[in-house]
Amino acid sequence: MKVLCGIGGSDDSFRALDRTVERAAVANDDLTVAVVENPDSSVDPDEIVDKAESAVQEAGLDAEVRKVEGDPGSRLVEIAETEGFEEIVLGGGHTSPMGKITIGSIAEFVLLNAKTSVTLVR
Repeated sequence: MKVLCGIGGSDDSFRALDRTVERAAVANDDLTVAVVENPDSSVDPDEIVDKAESAVQEAGLDAEVRKVEGDPGSRLVEIAETEGFEEIVLGGGHTSPMGKITIGSIAEFVLLNAKTSVTLVR
């Protein structure tokens, strides 16, 4: 399966990265990690790229890690459509004290606009 994992520096996105890398190693998925600009993250994008490259390397995968500029949600949807990805994996989603799930703006945009399957890792 051709999988696009979008990460932006949040704890949720790093969980999504770890889960996606583990699955790709077992299922022999064709994985691409897209590091997007996340205004809510204080982590430097180069640090995110380094972490993603380390995770991929430790798993023994031949996966591409690329920095993506522009609106994160739009770019992830565009990349998935133009490059034929079968799934987009994102981190996100928190349960509020009232039991409602809230998601960030990037994940919401991708969920509402992607024509491919989207997996949200919480």
